[in-house]
Amino acid sequence: MAQSVNHKILWNFIILTSLLTFNSAVVFKLTNAVCESFNKSSVVVNQCRLRAVQRNKAVLNIEVNILVPAEYIEVRMQILRKGNGYKPWLFDVTLDACKFLRKSFNPAVTMVWALFKDFTNINHTCPLQGYTVLKDFYPRPEKLLNPFPTGEYLLIATFKFNHQRAISLKFYITYEEDFVSN
Repeated sequence: MAQSVNHKILWNFIILTSLLTFNSAVVFKLTNAVCESFNKSSVVVNQCRLRAVQRNKAVLNIEVNILVPAEYIEVRMQILRKGNGYKPWLFDVTLDACKFLRKSFNPAVTMVWALFKDFTNINHTCPLQGYTVLKDFYPRPEKLLNPFPTGEYLLIATFKFNHQRAISLKFYITYEEDFVSN
């Protein structure tokens, strides 16, 4: 009886330890970023730069100047996985960003927003105008609700401001679970 209790305690300790050290065995890294403005008279991309700071960490800086007040913002967000080219993988969703900023209602987009919100100055709902910044962003695995399978991913966010295509942001990400290093 005492031996089975000790085994249960040992297994609980091993499981808890593996859960706490999960993030140290993950490489979650940006490998490329592409920012494209479709209407330079309303949106100007001043900076879109990925900078390596460590072997497994690169930070992204994006600076966008929204020249015309964006009263209505529509976002199409897609996650694609690489396998003989990038193919649709987890979700492809279009939503009203103004409504989402008031109250997050889509769990998949909420997960992506959780990755970015600590690094941006977007802290209010519509209208958006002026400089919008994403500063020193790097993906953190602890912000994901569930771990992803090892692979290369492409996150595409295409924005429409006032019903006109405005900007496209593409983030190339590597997610690799390295269980051997622990």
